[in-house]
Amino acid sequence: TAARYHLIHSVALMGVAAHPRRPIWAGRLFTVGVLIFSGSLYTMVLTDLRWLGAITPIGGACLIAGWLALLASHVDA
Repeated sequence: TAARYHLIHSVALMGVAAHPRRPIWAGRLFTVGVLIFSGSLYTMVLTDLRWLGAITPIGGACLIAGWLALLASHVDA
């Protein structure tokens, strides 16, 4: 799950960088979301620190907010 979401949002982040209007907040939210969501899952698997599962939804919320910010940048155009 972590690797799949990491891959999808890395490609989306490249799209944000290539976007002519450069939706900065979408890029920031994707970056933070991948770090928290995928990073916490990677760390949980490698270290068996189960309490990291409590912060994983924060990363997921950042990823969703990133998609909403990207959508909002297209609505404003």
